[in-house]
Amino acid sequence: MKKLLLAMSGGIDSSVSALMLLDKYEIVGATFRTYDSMKESCIAREKGCCTIESIMEAKRFALSLGIDHHIVDFRERFAETVISNFVSEYLHGRTPNPCVVCNREIKWGIMLQKADELGCDYIATGHYARIMHENGRYFLRKGVDLSKDQTYFLWRLSQENLARTIFPLGEYTKDQIRAIADEKGFKALVKKRESQEICFVPDDDYRNFLRTQVPDIDEKIGEGDILSTDGKVLGRHKGFPFYTIGQRKGLNVAVGHPVFVTEINPEKNTVTLGEREDLMRSEIVVSDLNFMKYENLYSPMRLECKIRYNSRGVECEAVQEGDRLHIKFAQPVSAATPGQSAVLYEGDDVVVGGVIEG
Repeated sequence: MKKLLLAMSGGIDSSVSALMLLDKYEIVGATFRTYDSMKESCIAREKGCCTIESIMEAKRFALSLGIDHHIVDFRERFAETVISNFVSEYLHGRTPNPCVVCNREIKWGIMLQKADELGCDYIATGHYARIMHENGRYFLRKGVDLSKDQTYFLWRLSQENLARTIFPLGEYTKDQIRAIADEKGFKALVKKRESQEICFVPDDDYRNFLRTQVPDIDEKIGEGDILSTDGKVLGRHKGFPFYTIGQRKGLNVAVGHPVFVTEINPEKNTVTLGEREDLMRSEIVVSDLNFMKYENLYSPMRLECKIRYNSRGVECEAVQEGDRLHIKFAQPVSAATPGQSAVLYEGDDVVVGGVIEG
């Protein structure tokens, strides 16, 4: 029987994954400690997936199934990669996607190392996605439950990552997973509320989190001008890292109608506001590419592009220009935000993902 390292968070998805895999593999459970939830940055109600409470829930569940379980302390590596990138992106006027970085650096990067240490052939997680293997390449396919599909966050996974990964939930809907947990008698899992927040920002206030990570951020960045799209000064902002493209609330500027953040310029320390239509983009450039279904785009391709997790995909033409993609949308998209991910699909299959440059 092959040996498998299962990431266990204490939630319903990873727990039901354990139930599904129990008779098929020799399972070793691993729960990560990625940040210190007792620090001031996380003194709000501890809700994340990596709190002490959730870690112990995962351990108790694993032991109840007779699964060998390990608590792995990744806090130092998590701070050096995920949190460092999170802070750096905001300080450069961009909006980060920490889950994408975490998946690459922690859930696969270090997890595969841990799997090797424990003699495991595969790793498994409770993500809603499917892994396909065609024409010598591994790639992601959307999960059957499109409302829970998580391929958008997994585009950075390498061929090696995918070759050693199992997603037991990819062929199931969330309702089916709840039904399995209920049928097996784990009713507490069914009732457990899911967190939608960034795990290391449990109060969902990234601005406060930035201040805990960069104590002198207010003095270091300072206030700057809020501009209109034609360069008129509308007011003063509190520091450009505290604003994101598309933001409408908390601008403290009255112009008689709704306005949105349309541009952030860290060099000039300015934030530009415009109308809703000023957020619309017909094309973008994407870099830091990771190809999945195909090794490259050998010619312009008609694909579907998602520029945020909860957005619908938009038809586009993608042209590879060296190590970048030039994407032209069939219809304009709103708030294509530098630093966020753009993931391109052929049907339900992930072709390539990258980071929006502008």
